[in-house]
Amino acid sequence: MSLEIISREGRAAFRGYETWYRISGELGGDKAPLVILHGGPGVAHNYVDAYKLLARDGRAVIHYDQLGCGNSTLLPEKGADFWTPALFIDELENLVDHLGIRAGFHVLGQSWGGMLGAEYAVTRPKGLKSLTIANSPASMKLWVEEANRLRADLPPDVQDTLTRHEQAGTTDDADYQAATMVFYERHVCRVVPFPPEVAASFAQVARNPTVYNVMNGPNEFHVIGTLKDWSIIDRLPAVEVPTLILSGHHDEATPATVQPYKDGIEGSRWEIFEHSSHMPHVEEQEKCMRVVGDFLDRNDR
Repeated sequence: MSLEIISREGRAAFRGYETWYRISGELGGDKAPLVILHGGPGVAHNYVDAYKLLARDGRAVIHYDQLGCGNSTLLPEKGADFWTPALFIDELENLVDHLGIRAGFHVLGQSWGGMLGAEYAVTRPKGLKSLTIANSPASMKLWVEEANRLRADLPPDVQDTLTRHEQAGTTDDADYQAATMVFYERHVCRVVPFPPEVAASFAQVARNPTVYNVMNGPNEFHVIGTLKDWSIIDRLPAVEVPTLILSGHHDEATPATVQPYKDGIEGSRWEIFEHSSHMPHVEEQEKCMRVVGDFLDRNDR
């Protein structure tokens, strides 16, 4: 098995804008390609770059930056009515057709990407062979409840700093950002310092915060954006493709936020990574690639 991964980049026209993508491996092989949906919203593909390792087994792996972030058209002037899950579903459909993979493909979504992947799967798109929901809540109400519970376990001085700046509306303050990192190093990525690809995604969203701030809010646990009331729980029985669910033992996507996927999607399988938080593809990379790769292999036909 060759360790070298050949890749190429391109851009897909979408509603007068552009979606940047990268294909690792070659399309047209025996294995159906895998499309990776990054999180955020608006955090870009860098931090989920490790999933390109699945291309070593002859499967094309497609990363792309969703509209509004990374290498795609940024559109910082757009408001809340523009940034909707429906927009990103349409963008994904457009990319599938642009790449000519409608005959068969897999989708893996991480965090917000898993929420988007579930939204996509309930529409029963033609050609979708499987869905992997990685580190994603099924409801933002559950997410906020659990984030508050995890936050209550932080050191008291950290909690005080967070609360003080949130009440004052000064979440851009350096002290607030430092307090936020205490949470992130526990429940987002426990590999510290963050690997370059993870740091790159955080830096990217700091430069281009529009989508994240509008849809989510200033950080992972202060959710005041348009997704704050989002839930897919009641629609999950509409997912008809084989589904793999991933989460970490220390994940901000706690079991309470993930359980509805297992309950609502018939035949779904749930893998919990004991030594990971929100990024098992970084924190337990070898095991994560094996678990996902085996699942994809079983569902290529």
